[in-house]
Amino acid sequence: MRYIDELYNYATAVDAAKFFRMFWFFFVFEFFRFFLIEITTLVLWKFTGFFRKKRIADARLTLWEKQPFISIIVPGKNEGQNIYKLANSLKEQTYQNFELIVIDDGSDDATPEICRSLKKSGFIDTYLRNEVRGGKASAANLGLRYSRGQFVIHLDADCSYDRDAIENILVPFYYDLNIGAIGGNVQVRNYKESLCATLQAIEYMDTISVGRIASSELGIYRVISGAFGAFKKEALDRLGGWDIGPGLDGDITVKIRKLGYKIHFEPSAVCQTSVPNTFKKLIKQRLRWDKSLIRFRLRKHRDVFFPNDSFRWSNFISFVENITYNLILNIKWYFYLADMIINFGSQLFFIVPMNIMLYTANNVFKFLVFSPFRDRKNESVTYFLIYLPLMVFYFGYFLRIVRTTAYIQELFFKTSYKDNWNPAKSSRHAKALKL
Repeated sequence: MRYIDELYNYATAVDAAKFFRMFWFFFVFEFFRFFLIEITTLVLWKFTGFFRKKRIADARLTLWEKQPFISIIVPGKNEGQNIYKLANSLKEQTYQNFELIVIDDGSDDATPEICRSLKKSGFIDTYLRNEVRGGKASAANLGLRYSRGQFVIHLDADCSYDRDAIENILVPFYYDLNIGAIGGNVQVRNYKESLCATLQAIEYMDTISVGRIASSELGIYRVISGAFGAFKKEALDRLGGWDIGPGLDGDITVKIRKLGYKIHFEPSAVCQTSVPNTFKKLIKQRLRWDKSLIRFRLRKHRDVFFPNDSFRWSNFISFVENITYNLILNIKWYFYLADMIINFGSQLFFIVPMNIMLYTANNVFKFLVFSPFRDRKNESVTYFLIYLPLMVFYFGYFLRIVRTTAYIQELFFKTSYKDNWNPAKSSRHAKALKL
């Protein structure tokens, strides 16, 4: 209690100028970008929803009048145990004018037998197999080659989808003809499985789900999840499909943006996925994800920063925002830490817990304020509020350290080309082509 009293006395004794000096990183960057800008954008989006309502209804009507043929492609390895559940659930979708193409990327389990049986029973329209594993991009491109639909929807076999998910993800194509790709709203299904899964569920709800509504409205939405994404086939054909390597979801999104298409996020198209249930598995996943910023945004697609025939301000701003808040400010945080140690070393005993309380209060307030903007809630707000105090450690320390490690590994050692997530031969080929 004495320490709490001292902390309170210290906080109330510090004047506004010094308080800002000690916590400038939070106010200048974190609070401004991830609260003020997002909440302003979301409020405007909600307010203008009334004016969009009729246009969306007209787009839905056009979809049902035209009933375009859709190709649903599901690439994966050793996914036999999930394919039946997925195929069966797709039969319950409100929109049914589609073909289901399953691509087996060199499975060494019972997947071939399961898929051939499902094809014979009419659950799968086309079953394709790579006898030798080529990687997810290779499998997706094989499915694209055989697809006949006007639009292509990419799904992960181990996900589940709301009954109107396929319909809802197609509607925006008729709302705005300039849209080339649409991302679905991916939520965490196994959020009660472990603490690790629960923290990711909160991350998905706010940073990923609600955050993508804001980034889509601002025109800087940058990653269409491979778990649930819809594309104009003409756009994929122009690009030749997916390129090899981890981070292919963000890569294909950037490539479509560079063609001049708009990228849209559809919150009503809900997909449920299972996230890593241990921190060890999560570290492995995020190291792969975070390396893609260096590999694709700083190397492969660095041309978006320079004037050229295909230069677009929306792409430039999207890249600058992504690199600034994920790479530059990640580095800046360590300078902030050094600043505190050097200039306020004797006061760290108070600054650190106050910083934690400041971020925690912001996380709770943001979670509650953002609640009305979530299209669907897996659980009551109360359930997640219990775990919100831990998000400052999850976001501020755990994920920051993982990001830093990934950036160092990729900047100096290009370790994404050694990731066994992709076959070694494919990675060698991608490295040679600078993909």
